[in-house]
Amino acid sequence: MRRVRYYENGGPEVLRLEETEVPAPGPGELLVRNEAVGVTLPVVRKVRGGGLPLPASLGGEVAGEVVATGPGVTAFKAGDRVTGLCFGDGYADHSVLQAAMASPVPEGATATDAVALVRCGLVARGAYAAARPAPGESVLVTGAASGAGHLAVQLAKELGGGRVVAAVSSTAAEAKAGFLRGLGADHVVTYDELARESADPERWGGQVDIVLDAVGGELLSPAVAALAPGGRLVAYSSGGGTIEAYDLLVGAKSAIGFQMALIARHQPELMEQWRLELWELFAAGRLRPRVHAELPLEDAAKAHELIESRVNLGKVVLRPA
Repeated sequence: MRRVRYYENGGPEVLRLEETEVPAPGPGELLVRNEAVGVTLPVVRKVRGGGLPLPASLGGEVAGEVVATGPGVTAFKAGDRVTGLCFGDGYADHSVLQAAMASPVPEGATATDAVALVRCGLVARGAYAAARPAPGESVLVTGAASGAGHLAVQLAKELGGGRVVAAVSSTAAEAKAGFLRGLGADHVVTYDELARESADPERWGGQVDIVLDAVGGELLSPAVAALAPGGRLVAYSSGGGTIEAYDLLVGAKSAIGFQMALIARHQPELMEQWRLELWELFAAGRLRPRVHAELPLEDAAKAHELIESRVNLGKVVLRPA
């Protein structure tokens, strides 16, 4: 089978397509023939310098058909269509998934639907829940045109939020604005506008009750400043950054960290509840995962270039088949 690895840290140019043996599933594992693989910013950042021992494989969201099961697997069988998070060779023709991290793909949904909806949707749903929203509260979403961000915009509206503000990078800002307004955003603001000392929150309807932050870094301070007194920022980014305690103190604001892996490990029943909710919203046409590009596996470098250029409107997907 083919897989993508990297032998040194760097940009998309370090990715290498190579041949290797098809792995065998171990206890509690599934072997999946991949039909779609989701490309995420955290994986792109790891290639740039994520501290993994080299050479390294790329994990990620995969969806496809189960071709074999390991000892102890009873919930799935060969022929089932599944999606899940792969920690090993995710950019590959075949991947090994932990059965506990896999979930079925319902009839009528494609593998591309699954990688665009499930993992990013769970992150967006969980980040919103972490804010403990009250009905009608306003929400600002950073990274709003990303795979998770564009779902967070829709979920905030769908789950009872009030005004939704989408924050995006200045690259392709006009296209992103039209894209996000089409998904329900009430206002779209660029990071530059958000960060200006003279920024007027009234331009986007005033300060907000909740910020869902997928960017981090230098954007954290203006994101906190966009919060109304008593507001909550939920950080689910791998971008790092710091928040001044004084900035939280003066407005009685809060910063909350969210990591989906902890929910999967300690509250699997909650993750399953959210997953079913996402598919129900999808089936009803009330949650629309958007795919910016589908590229063949051998174009993994181009997929990373798209993510790094910040021009994508929705999910970037690799198609091994």
